[in-house]
Amino acid sequence: QVQLVESGGGLVQAGGSLRLSCAASGGTFSTFNMGWFRQATGKEREFVAAISGSAGLIFHKDSVKGRFTISRDNAKNTVYLQMNSLKPEDTAVYYCAAEIWKWRWTTEDVDYWGHGTQVTVSS
Repeated sequence: QVQLVESGGGLVQAGGSLRLSCAASGGTFSTFNMGWFRQATGKEREFVAAISGSAGLIFHKDSVKGRFTISRDNAKNTVYLQMNSLKPEDTAVYYCAAEIWKWRWTTEDVDYWGHGTQVTVSS
C-alpha cells in the first residue's frame, strides 16, 4: 500500500515562499507519476502541477506557472512543490497525489492521496 505524507505548509505573507514536500512509502516510487492538487474552503479540489516518474514530463496549472515548480528526488522517494510569489488566492489545503501509468490528472484518475497540508497566505 502506497502512503503519501505531506509537510512544509504554514502561514506566509503575500509575496513569500514555501516549499512543500511529499514523502512516499510502499511501491516503486520512480514508476509513479506524482502531482499536487489544492482545495480552498468551499471549492472543489483542483490540479496544480505534475511530474512523471523520470521527470521527463512536467506540467503546471496556468495560474501558477512562473511561480510554482514541481520536482522530485527518486533516491529520497520525495516530490516537492516550490512556491514563490505566493498570493492570498493560493490559500488552500495542498494534497500530494500519485497516479500510475495514465498521465491523467483529474481527481478520479489519482490512485493515491496524501492527507494534505494547509497553506495560508495573508495579504
